[in-house]
Amino acid sequence: MRTLISTAFISLDGVVEAPGGEPGYRNSGWTFKHTEFLPESFEIKGREQKEVTAMLMGRVSYEAFSPVWPDMEDFADYKEMPKYVVSTTLTDDQLVTNWGETTILRSIDDVAALKETEGGPIIVHGSASLNQALSDAGLIDRYHLLVFPLLLGAGKRLFSTSDKDVQKLQLVEHEAYANGLQKQVFDVVR
Repeated sequence: MRTLISTAFISLDGVVEAPGGEPGYRNSGWTFKHTEFLPESFEIKGREQKEVTAMLMGRVSYEAFSPVWPDMEDFADYKEMPKYVVSTTLTDDQLVTNWGETTILRSIDDVAALKETEGGPIIVHGSASLNQALSDAGLIDRYHLLVFPLLLGAGKRLFSTSDKDVQKLQLVEHEAYANGLQKQVFDVVR
């Protein structure tokens, strides 16, 4: 079974919306506007590209990343990596052609089937709604969180508010940086 990793820039109050400057959110671009950039605090982002073998996204994140990431040096390792987009409405003719093989999955059940295939870890970037559905379905195996020392109030959150049983996490890696960022890596305990 493949490992599914959720990776996120997250505020201390749980907001993950528009960290890179996506339009439509009042605090858009919060990751670099309010926190000093220290390269060492983002080491995990480079490591993720070397350790994973596929990327999973929801439609909104795909539409935000696909016009930009294929040509960014910071994300070069993702360019040829297989990508999966979970969407009930996206069609093949709406996929970009310069970002490697991309497959559209239509449901959380399709993601569960993908996890059963041979291969290495799959990473989920962005995709707040998808992350909530995956977590609620018990499909996420690990969280890579960069927690920013910010309170953003309103905004899309990483975790759902569904009424569900406790899901225990085990802290397997952590570090605090001089700029206030905290790296927290959790495995989901089954």
